[in-house]
Amino acid sequence: ELVTAAPPAEMRSMAIGLAHSLSRYKLKFSPDKVDTMIVQAIGLLDDLDKELNTYAMRLKEWYGWHFPEMGKIVPDNLMYAKTIQKMGVRTKCKGLDLSDILAEEVEAELKDAAEISMGTEVSEEDVANILMLCEQVVSLSEYRAQLWDYLKNRMNAIAPNLSVMVGELVGARLIAHAGSLMNLAKQPASTVQILGAEKALFRALKAKHDTPKYGLIYHASLVGQAQPKNKGKISRVLAAKCALSIRVDALGESSTATIGIDSRLKVEDRLRQLEGRAPVEAADAAPAARPQPAVVMAADTDKGRGYSVAADSTLAPSGKKKKGAKDEADDDAAAAKKAKKAKKAAKEGEGEKKRKRDGEGGSGGKDGEKKKKKKDKDKD
Repeated sequence: ELVTAAPPAEMRSMAIGLAHSLSRYKLKFSPDKVDTMIVQAIGLLDDLDKELNTYAMRLKEWYGWHFPEMGKIVPDNLMYAKTIQKMGVRTKCKGLDLSDILAEEVEAELKDAAEISMGTEVSEEDVANILMLCEQVVSLSEYRAQLWDYLKNRMNAIAPNLSVMVGELVGARLIAHAGSLMNLAKQPASTVQILGAEKALFRALKAKHDTPKYGLIYHASLVGQAQPKNKGKISRVLAAKCALSIRVDALGESSTATIGIDSRLKVEDRLRQLEGRAPVEAADAAPAARPQPAVVMAADTDKGRGYSVAADSTLAPSGKKKKGAKDEADDDAAAAKKAKKAKKAAKEGEGEKKRKRDGEGGSGGKDGEKKKKKKDKDKD
C-alpha cells in the first residue's frame, strides 16, 4: 500500500527479496551458534559407525577363510585392515615388520599362528578385492576420526556448558533429538532426563508401570560411574544441572564454560555422598573456580551503629554454667529420692487397706456363724 505505482508481481518479488535478506542477516549475525551443523554431524557419525561395522564384519568373514586365527589375535577393526594391507597373504607375515601397527607380543603371536594356520589358499584376484575392501575400511575410519574432531569443536563453541556436563557425544545427541539448541532449552529438567526414552515412557503409562528414569543421559560418564541403585538419583540431579547449562548456552553470550564446571562439581559431590565417601575439599575440587566478591556489612564500616556479637549468645557464662549444672544434678537426685519415698508410702497404704478388708471379711464371717447357731437352738 505504501508503493502504489508498483504492480503486484514486483511487490511479490520485493517481499521475497526482503525475506531472503533478513534470513541471510540472521544467519550471519552469529555463525558460531548454528546448531544445524551439530545435528547433521551426529547423524552422519552414527551412519558411519553402522557402515564401518558392516564393512569390518564382512572383511573378517572374507579374509577368515584364508587366515581364521587372525580375527581373535587382532580384534580392532582398523588394525585388522591395516595389517591385511601390509601383509596380503599369510605366507608373507613371517618376514614383515608389523611393529608400527601391532604391539610386540601381538606381532609375535600373529607370526606363529600364520605358520600353522588352517585356512585355505586364495588367488591373487581374491586378495586384490580384499585389499580394496581394506582401503574402504581404513578411509572410513580416518574420515570418522576427522568428523569426530569437527563435532567436538562445534560442541565446544555452541554448547560449552552442556559439553562439560555430559560430554560432546551425549550433548550432540540431545540437541539432535530435540531439533535445535533453543528447543532443548525450552524443555524442563524432567523432559531432559527421559529424552530418548519416549517409547518406554508411553508404554509404562499405558500399562500403569514405573516410568523410565533416564534416556540418552544414561550414556553420560557421571551416570556410568554411579552404582546401579544410584543411577536414577544421579540422572535426576544431572538433568537438573544440564537444563540450567543448556539455557545458559542458548541464551547467554559467553563462548566458554561458566556454570557447567561448578554444576559438574556439585553432581560429583552428590555422587560421593550417595556412595558414602568423604566430599572433596573445595580448594582441591575447584582450582579454576571464579572468585566471589567479598560482602561488606554496613555495621562493619560504621562502628557507632555496630552491635555486640556477644549479645547474640543465649548461653550463660562458663562459671555460672558449671554451677547451674551442679544444682540441676542435685535437684534431680532430690526429686528421685522424693518419688521413691512416695512410692514406698503408697505401697504401705495399699497393704494396710488390704489387711483391713481381710479383717472385716473374717469378722463378718464369725458373726454369721453365731447367728446361725442361735437360730438352730431356738428351733430346738
